[in-house]
Amino acid sequence: MVQRYIAHFDLDSFFVSVEVLRDPSLKGKAVIVGGSPERGVVAACSYAARKFGVHSAMPMKRALQLCPHAILLKGTRGEYSRYSRIVTEIIAAKAPLFEKASIDEFYIDLTGMDKYFNPYQWTIDLRQEIIDKTELPISFGLAANKMVAKIATDEAKPNGYLYVHPGMEQAFLAPLAVNKIPGVGKQTFTTLQAMSIYKIGDILKFTPETLERKLGKYGSELHQKAQGIHHGVVTAEHEAKSISTENTFHENVLDEEYLHMQLVRMTERVAYELRQDEKMAGCVAVKIRYPDFTTTSKQMTISYTFSDDELLQAATDLFQKLYKKGTPVRLLGVRLTDFVSDGVQGNLFVDADKKANLYKAIDDVKNKFGKQALNKARTVPLPKKDVPPEEE
Repeated sequence: MVQRYIAHFDLDSFFVSVEVLRDPSLKGKAVIVGGSPERGVVAACSYAARKFGVHSAMPMKRALQLCPHAILLKGTRGEYSRYSRIVTEIIAAKAPLFEKASIDEFYIDLTGMDKYFNPYQWTIDLRQEIIDKTELPISFGLAANKMVAKIATDEAKPNGYLYVHPGMEQAFLAPLAVNKIPGVGKQTFTTLQAMSIYKIGDILKFTPETLERKLGKYGSELHQKAQGIHHGVVTAEHEAKSISTENTFHENVLDEEYLHMQLVRMTERVAYELRQDEKMAGCVAVKIRYPDFTTTSKQMTISYTFSDDELLQAATDLFQKLYKKGTPVRLLGVRLTDFVSDGVQGNLFVDADKKANLYKAIDDVKNKFGKQALNKARTVPLPKKDVPPEEE
């Protein structure tokens, strides 16, 4: 059997680290990046803030109670996206196969590469290159599978690295807290503690059948994970799909207002699909085809988002740059690419109870009653001035 080598890279306190590059006086201080003090959530925090119990996804109000002297920053989304792309480009230029799991997290599959180089030294060298070119702290874990590599990264932080040699997975995991296993949430953690399972090694004191009676099907999966067994694969970056929609009009369209209405409708549609896939997009493209079949397209990199309004702003800007005023349009299209998982990053700089929850509510209605159940007002044609509106 071929020995697998999987590296997991994670930029340490990424948003805070970028802010420190922008303002070196923040170094070593308790810094929190996120939404408003009253209704926001913590997107990231410095290690100095973590010492007071602050962590990501925590309500900002609670975080400031724990660490009232913290420096609160709303963040600079464009800079985070820019640095994320720089790191992605460095990895893409060197890695045989990689997966961008989120804006600050990457998996690299080095299986079979041990014929050509030492995977551990190669990974050390890549980490150093990222640090040299970006000045950002980054940690990695190297192991035989994705799960162990990710846990190893967490153990290596801050700004370190750790190699779990093949065959040593179970010994490495055994002394760690059971909630170090990805997927063990609060409810599962409470159930395990009630069974006197505090360390990962304690899981193996029980049979898979006993764990299944307590945790359902996840029980047997947890038993495998405690042994360091995990079969997840690294998904190649180039295999990531785009989300797009196009409209070929029955008649060529000259009405610019109608074209804008269609642009809003299509952007809203692809944004909905994006959120259903639990992704954010970092690139928007617009395509226009004219009656003579001349086709033009243009794309724009943006701060990672799943929000209709932000995606629409980019699509509108692209349309304005592409559209030849006074020329009929045969086809109009919108495409989203450059995906990362949304996680907490989707509502970094807006209040958690506002935009993110608004889109969730809208999507819930669409899922229940159909995609056309809710639409933006701009997609509904206004009645002509000389024709009275129909009675409701």
